[in-house]
Amino acid sequence: MSEHSSGVGQRGPSHRWTEFGVAVFCILFGAITIIGSVKAGSGWGPEGPKAGFFPFYIGVIIVLASVVNCIEILMQSDDGQLFADWGQLRQVMCVVIPTTIYTLSIPYLGIYLASVILIALFMKWLGKYPWTKAAAVALGTPFAIYLFFEKWFLIPLPKGPLEDLLGL
Repeated sequence: MSEHSSGVGQRGPSHRWTEFGVAVFCILFGAITIIGSVKAGSGWGPEGPKAGFFPFYIGVIIVLASVVNCIEILMQSDDGQLFADWGQLRQVMCVVIPTTIYTLSIPYLGIYLASVILIALFMKWLGKYPWTKAAAVALGTPFAIYLFFEKWFLIPLPKGPLEDLLGL
């Protein structure tokens, strides 16, 4: 470990390789955007731009900027700085993984049931709140969102089998 590292004995991914990984991810994201926009029509039609016109150029900009970032990262010398230690990354993953599961479960459970589960687990597991507070907030927040979006602004949100059973 070099003298620039963030602490003695700490281990984790380096700042340089983390930046490089993010840049590569952005290249892939831009490429997917370009491919999708070409499929949707990225040209100019008789009525104006087709559906993929603007996303195509946004994807090109993302890819070009990320390639420049990759080149700059590879041209710099590695100073040995840590991006984060493994303990810090574990804390981040404690939020990222449940949030990803929440997002993936919305089409199957509906947004309200998935939100109740996520809020209750986060409050109990990460916040160490008592079950009564966690249950109150977990049930109250989706109810407020339901009133706000579905009743007042008439914007339907994804529903699951529970909402169908309740006739919502």
